[in-house]
Amino acid sequence: MRFEVLTKDDMNALSRELSRAGIMNRTKEETRAEIEHYVVIRGTYAQLVEVASEVPAIGEELEAVKLAYDELLENWEPGEVKELGTLFEEPDLPKLSVVSALIESGAIEETDGGFLLRERVPLDALSLELRFPIEEIGDELEELEERLRATLVTEYTLEKRYYVEVLEVERELIETALEVAEDYATEESYVEAMFDGIARSVLAERILELAEKYRRKNELIEAIMELEPITVEGNNERINIYYDEDAIEDFLKVLQTLGYLKVKGNRIWI
Repeated sequence: MRFEVLTKDDMNALSRELSRAGIMNRTKEETRAEIEHYVVIRGTYAQLVEVASEVPAIGEELEAVKLAYDELLENWEPGEVKELGTLFEEPDLPKLSVVSALIESGAIEETDGGFLLRERVPLDALSLELRFPIEEIGDELEELEERLRATLVTEYTLEKRYYVEVLEVERELIETALEVAEDYATEESYVEAMFDGIARSVLAERILELAEKYRRKNELIEAIMELEPITVEGNNERINIYYDEDAIEDFLKVLQTLGYLKVKGNRIWI
């Protein structure tokens, strides 16, 4: 299983802690590109409402924009200055879109003390710029290009990623690794690693149990394939583990490297 961390220092620190706990691991660095495609559309709120019925993603975003507009101007009178922190208690893209539109229209002026509301501009008249992942727009892109100022934007990001791979398959070691990595790993990679670790440990247990009975590799693999999928039941969840023969061949090599069994030709020793 593999944990992703945010920095090289975290990668090295996690690797050291795992090693101190007796858990075999290795670090890995990758430089990779992230490519994301977006559709950016621009128009007044009223214009966008006209096409919202045909493109559900736009309708959902406009609802969020209206809520943001109402919230921003509910207790903000013309001539009043508000600090940035009072406008955005947390990151809020719809609010940012509304504030940007109000600034562009001249309704809001940025001052040394924050933002001055000069006048209330009706929401319908505000010119907005909204951005959507291309998969949310899909087949409607051509129509949007005709009816609105729609632009396809591609963002290319080249970045370094840092990982720590745990080489163990024993359940107790997997659980210890998860405890150690909790303070280092990104949330997404931690969740994936947790299920990967559980599945690998269960698969290893089943293979080693069967290896007690089947001492020929072809017979062992055939017996393992008959179990597929292996199901793990929890209190409110179930994990189904699928695999193919080539994957089992590779997994047997992993178990041999870790010292759980030995494969030579068609023979198995444990």
